[in-house]
Amino acid sequence: MGQKDGFLRYQRQDNEVIEPKQRIKNFHEFHHPLDSQQRRIQGARCMNCGVPFCQAAIEIEGKITGCPLHNLVPEWNDEIYHGHDAHALSRLLKTNPFPELTGRVCPALCEKACICGLHDEPVTIKDNELFIIEKAFQEQMMKPIKPTVLTDKKVAVVGSGPAGLCVAYKLNQRGHQVTVYEKEDRVGGLLMYGIPSMKLEKSIIMRRVKMMEEEGVVFKTNVEVGRDITKEQLLQQYDAVVLCCGSQKARDLKVKGRQSQGIYFAVDFLKAVTKNELDQKPCPSAQGKNVVIVGGGDTGNDCVATCIRQGCTSVTQIEMMSAPPTVNQKPWPQWPNVLKVDYGQEESLEVFHQDPRVYNTIIKECLHDNGKLVGVKTSKGSFVNGKWQEKPASEKYLKADLLLIAVGFEGVLDGIQEAFDLELTSHHTVKTLPHHYQIKNSQFFTAGDMHRGQSLVVWAIQEGLECAKEVDYYLMGYSYMNE
Repeated sequence: MGQKDGFLRYQRQDNEVIEPKQRIKNFHEFHHPLDSQQRRIQGARCMNCGVPFCQAAIEIEGKITGCPLHNLVPEWNDEIYHGHDAHALSRLLKTNPFPELTGRVCPALCEKACICGLHDEPVTIKDNELFIIEKAFQEQMMKPIKPTVLTDKKVAVVGSGPAGLCVAYKLNQRGHQVTVYEKEDRVGGLLMYGIPSMKLEKSIIMRRVKMMEEEGVVFKTNVEVGRDITKEQLLQQYDAVVLCCGSQKARDLKVKGRQSQGIYFAVDFLKAVTKNELDQKPCPSAQGKNVVIVGGGDTGNDCVATCIRQGCTSVTQIEMMSAPPTVNQKPWPQWPNVLKVDYGQEESLEVFHQDPRVYNTIIKECLHDNGKLVGVKTSKGSFVNGKWQEKPASEKYLKADLLLIAVGFEGVLDGIQEAFDLELTSHHTVKTLPHHYQIKNSQFFTAGDMHRGQSLVVWAIQEGLECAKEVDYYLMGYSYMNE
């Protein structure tokens, strides 16, 4: 343990944030790191607990707190405090191959379980993690590592999101010959085209992809597996195939007027905006429009922030559930059930002087003029015994020139299911052997959202790590990836 009374001496200090009025002028990341001395003080706040809940994913009442990757948080916090940056990096990479991703987009399940947060503010674990990896890149401690022992086994990974990248990275390091197929023009999956640049600059993804290429991984973009290359061709060319295609079947709105012009799935909208940013390709624009977003989650919030940057006239975010309480009512270490004001909502408060979220509300109808969206009809209500019950006389009209649907995903795309003749579970995920990643009686495996269902980047990485071990064992008859 570094400074035994650090958690008593020092207060939590987060990375600096650019003010909303400035950051909405572009799509750049808006968090500025603390200097090294300030960060070492934040490392000193770690209590090095006898039982570090931060590094153990615990499920309580259906919610997880603690890190699914079992990151060695107290160890690298101690190394940060002592200025041992190379040692901190070594401990971080022991469990997490891509901390530059989780350090930006993870909701920090570790911090929710931090014992320091029981009576004070938790340790800045997420910011500390990002400090370690970015300092390592700056000081050229992060270099390509080519496997020294190669096997003759060939593996195809379909999909290059966090799960696919993780599987490819681990199996390549093991010495297998890995080829990653991606249907889009760039590698990264939803990291590239589902998360806006202000949360994750695309150069960060390409930096990692370049390193993986130098380590031996082959990436093939603009290849749609099932169409450009068949299941049979994959089986002929590879000893194992890992499907990491995500949960991409967007959940739709089943309301009158749904086919009006000006309605998009959030994932398609965000993808088009990123392609416009990178390649100047045309995309739907919220400029001068009244925007309505259906969905109160992270993707809905990303849409709020994106539309504000495009110059929308107004933005409303509709959520059918009730608003969480403003004061956390859950005892530690349960996931805190408390209203969070995310960056998009902060920007709405700055620009429009109001929180864009409207709770206990659904859209009943999309209204149009000659096929073009002009508004939506909403109503209030709540769930009673699991069924939506509308509040009488609660209908309301909202102007809307652009409607974005961000209500999650239903599972695997129909085309992928048909191309590989996949059996699905009741949750529309790919059915595998119980508690495994292998599809029964085949050389096919699956990981990430396709296997787990729509989830977080950190869970996709965890799935990738575990799946890679299983593939290695299948190929070799043994695996030392746990070592």
